[in-house]
Amino acid sequence: MTEIDGPGAHPARRRVRMLVAYDGAAFHGFAANVGVATVLGELGAAIERVVRAPVVLTGAGRTDAGVHGWGQVVSGEVPAAVDLDDLAHRLNSLLGPRIAVRAIADAPADFDARFSATWREYRYHVWNAPSPHPLLAASAWHVPDPLAMWALREASSAVIGEHDFSSFCRRPKVAPDQPSPSLVRRVLSTRWSAPDPDHPALLRFEIRGTSFCHQMVRSIVGTLVEVGRGRLHPGDVPGIVRARDRAAAGPVAPPHGLVLWRVGYPDAWPEQLS
Repeated sequence: MTEIDGPGAHPARRRVRMLVAYDGAAFHGFAANVGVATVLGELGAAIERVVRAPVVLTGAGRTDAGVHGWGQVVSGEVPAAVDLDDLAHRLNSLLGPRIAVRAIADAPADFDARFSATWREYRYHVWNAPSPHPLLAASAWHVPDPLAMWALREASSAVIGEHDFSSFCRRPKVAPDQPSPSLVRRVLSTRWSAPDPDHPALLRFEIRGTSFCHQMVRSIVGTLVEVGRGRLHPGDVPGIVRARDRAAAGPVAPPHGLVLWRVGYPDAWPEQLS
């Protein structure tokens, strides 16, 4: 924290971290992007409006257009005199209900929402019934074909561990004279369930990893759904992983079923809030 010390000195600032939720349908993704509405762009503009000072924000993970967030973490610095509870209240008044600051707290000086994170967890919801569910249409992918849960579970185990996920990632564009970035990632766990006994057709896929590349989770879900439909066998998935070829995998699942659910840090914030 820098104190005011004579002419030209910078005002004192404090590092903060926020737990942020958002409905991704209204935004062109999470990361700030000039000319279009994004979650981080709207959040940053609202903070600057409240604190009357420029801010630079970092998010724990980028999400595509249409993807939702429940446990996104954002870090940055604000003037030291800002009352954090009041800031959260005013941000929710300005941004709600599409964006909500669920919690806000002071952070260690070296905390970075992205680089301090040790894992990210996503959830994907599928409504697996012959007819659509209008009340879930904005947050679950409607798959009318029956899905075999045993096949979904068996197939998902093939992506656990450290692999080159080129078969499931959108390859980033790089200059001709630059090497392609590594698409090696480590998946820590996966789980398929039907968590709501009142809605047994609502299926949930959970995946936790140290990091994810572009469209990785949605591509994995799209491939697993092909397995659940019987169009692929669970035993095909290890070969798809080894192929390192996007054409070998199934389609990309639509964005609206995906939620960035939780992000883990060494001090367990914000897990301790739940």
